[in-house]
Amino acid sequence: MRFGIVGFGLVFTLLLPTAPAAAQDQPVDLELVLAVDVSRSMDDDEQALQRDGYVSALTHPEVIDAITSGVHGRIAITYVEWAGAGSQAVILPWRLIDGAAAARTAAADLSESFGTVMRRGTSISGALLFTVGLFDNNGFEGLRRTIDISGDGPNNAGWPVAGPREMALAKGITINGLPIILKRGGFGGLPEPEMLDAYYRDCVIGGPGAFTVPVRSTAQFAEAIRRKLVLEIAGNAPGAIPVAFVPAQSGDTDCMIGEKTRPRWLDQDQR
Repeated sequence: MRFGIVGFGLVFTLLLPTAPAAAQDQPVDLELVLAVDVSRSMDDDEQALQRDGYVSALTHPEVIDAITSGVHGRIAITYVEWAGAGSQAVILPWRLIDGAAAARTAAADLSESFGTVMRRGTSISGALLFTVGLFDNNGFEGLRRTIDISGDGPNNAGWPVAGPREMALAKGITINGLPIILKRGGFGGLPEPEMLDAYYRDCVIGGPGAFTVPVRSTAQFAEAIRRKLVLEIAGNAPGAIPVAFVPAQSGDTDCMIGEKTRPRWLDQDQR
């Protein structure tokens, strides 16, 4: 069995006292990762709609009310952009939101930040692996932890999505989804665009209260993002909301559809 210096260092680190660091963590109602798809399949205008939707939602009175109505009256958020297996970037580092003023500052910083140039591919698995690690030593201790992941296609790069999904769920992290269903013609290997919602429901989201809010038109973007944030922050799912709402449930969706229909040029691009 190989152990070596790296393995010894890891064990030594794990054995170090952790109480002082934990005592410094600020209690919040929710630690929320906003993981946004910016792969090349997302047009520039779609990417702009996503970013603008989150900027607008963060300062909306419904979102502020949801934040301040919690047990602690505050949440922590970070905004991540992702694409291929090795393409993830933190755009807005962890930020405390405890009211309208903090929300306005976070929204302004997000609006003024620069995006990243991403490689081809849609690696939901890579996004999950990356974002799960962001909860470690982030300075916050949430009553709940959630990854909010958006995308316009199934996983077709990196590891299959099942493993990283189960890893996140094992850590008590809920995964919610914003499937973007705008393109027609079997995009991403799915015979019908509507199947993306089922794919997210059966293969991506999970955990207590997990849900998807599908976006089927550009006009729905801002409203869908706002409603999704309210649901995540409040920690419940009302019976009727302005945009489609689909709770997590088991199904017979092929969770390897993206890998099975991956174009050959993408295999070359991932090398």
